[in-house]
Parts: sequence; structure tokens; C-alpha cells
Amino acid sequence: MDFFDEFPAMGRTGLRDMKKAIDASFKGFSREYGEALEAFFYPLLKFMVWFEKLLIATPWPIILLVIGALAWVGSRNIKLVIGSVAAFVVIGYFGMWEDTMATMAIISVATIVCIGVGIPLGILMARSDRIQSVITPVLDVMQTIPSFVYLIPVVMLLGIGKVPGLLAVCIYAIPPIVRLTNLGIRLVDADVMEAATAFGANYKQRLWGVQVPLALPNIFAGVNQTIMMALAMVVIASMIGVKGLGVPVLRAISNQYLALGLMNGLAIVALAIIFDRVSQQYGKRLQKHREGGHGV
Repeated sequence: MDFFDEFPAMGRTGLRDMKKAIDASFKGFSREYGEALEAFFYPLLKFMVWFEKLLIATPWPIILLVIGALAWVGSRNIKLVIGSVAAFVVIGYFGMWEDTMATMAIISVATIVCIGVGIPLGILMARSDRIQSVITPVLDVMQTIPSFVYLIPVVMLLGIGKVPGLLAVCIYAIPPIVRLTNLGIRLVDADVMEAATAFGANYKQRLWGVQVPLALPNIFAGVNQTIMMALAMVVIASMIGVKGLGVPVLRAISNQYLALGLMNGLAIVALAIIFDRVSQQYGKRLQKHREGGHGV
């Protein structure tokens, strides 16, 4: 039985009017502020285009050298370095190099944006239980709402292109770093904070000199999860004009090209494994350093 069977006219009319009001309000907002929002995000678009062109134009030996160096700095594990370089060699051999560079560009920029926004939000949540009670439900909605749903307002406001795709990726990927930054700061031992206060440290000194350094393992766990969730959005972001490995996967789905879909899907998996292992190893080294080990 329909919920409004008892009051069909009043119930359905009210619901229809509410939907129309929401649609009209959002369309009005889009027309009024759409150009201003595009102008606001224009520098970000320029940076994304520049970074993508830089990665694509850079000779592959230099890219492999940089990837190997970053893998070594992050993990200090020669097997992981060799595996990372070998994975990119295979990606290039199968003709997926440019798509992979485009994917790395948007993932890198999305991660930078998430870190720049997420860590300050996490710090704010750690400072105040009231702020935490306001932000936590928002994060819950961001993590549980289907990603296709928030593509709608993003596309309506900014159209099809890189910036809408980046925003969609960031909305999906930012909650872990916010939550884990908040958790890491809250887990800092109260005795340590009391000792810092006793030595005359002010709030800023306690935050950046004590809390954030001790919370770094949790923060990097949040960075790890943010990267993983950003990679998970690659295929969906390709639907609104984001270049990368998601485009051939989407084409393979549309045309039933099994080999094309598998190859590009496995390339995404390879990127996810590399980013995951390197960031995990770095987080473990930070944890050892926090506990008095010799990991860093």
C-alpha cells in the first residue's frame, strides 16, 4: 500500500511542490553563481591541466626514476621499488601510459586538495566536541550517499570537465583523512599535553609541536584511505569528462571489450597497490619512530 493512499491529494501534491521548489532554487542558484564558481575554480583547473601535460610530456625514464625514488623514500623496501617500476613498465608496454599519467595527475591533485582541506577540518573537530557533532553527520552522508547522486549538482553547477570530476573525487575521498586526523589528535596522551603545558607551550606550540607529530601515523593512514577512495572514483569521474584509465574502462563496458576493460582495470589495481603499500610502509615507519624505534 502506498504511504499516501489515505491522503492521496494532499500528500502527493505537497511532495511534488517540495520537489519543484528544490529544483527551482537550485537552478536559480546555478544561474546566479555558476560563473562565479567557475572563476573561483579556474586556477585549480589551470594547475590540473599543467600538471597532466607535465606528466605526459616527461620522458618515461625520468618518470620511472621519480616513481622508484618516491617508493624508496616512502617504504625503504627495494622489492617494493622494483615492483613499482616494473608495474609502470608493463603499463607503458601495453599502451596505457598516457591514460595512467592522466589518472595520476587527478589523483595527486585530489589528494593534495583533500589534505589541504581535511587536516584543518580534523584539527577543528579535535578542538571542539560541538564542531565534531556538526561535521560527523556530514561525513556520514558523504560516505554513504551513492556517488552518482552528488555528480548531479556538481555537473549542474560546473558542467562537464576536469574540475567537476575533481570535486566529485574529493567529496568521496575526503572523509577518511578528516576522521583519522581528528582521531589521531584526540588519542594523544593527556599526560604529554600536560607536560608540554608545564614547559610553557602555548596552544599553537602544543598543536604543531606535540599533537600533530604524534598523530602523524593516523594522519597518514587517512591519506592512504583517501588515495584508495580517489582511485575508486576514477571510472565514475570519467563519465563527466575526466581523462584517464576510467575512459577506456567505460568504453569497454559500453562496447563489451573484455580485454580493454581488464587491462585498464588491472592498471588501476596496480596503481592502488603501489600507493597503498608505499603509504602503509611510511605510516609504519612513522609509528616506529613515535614509539622510539629507528624507522625514519
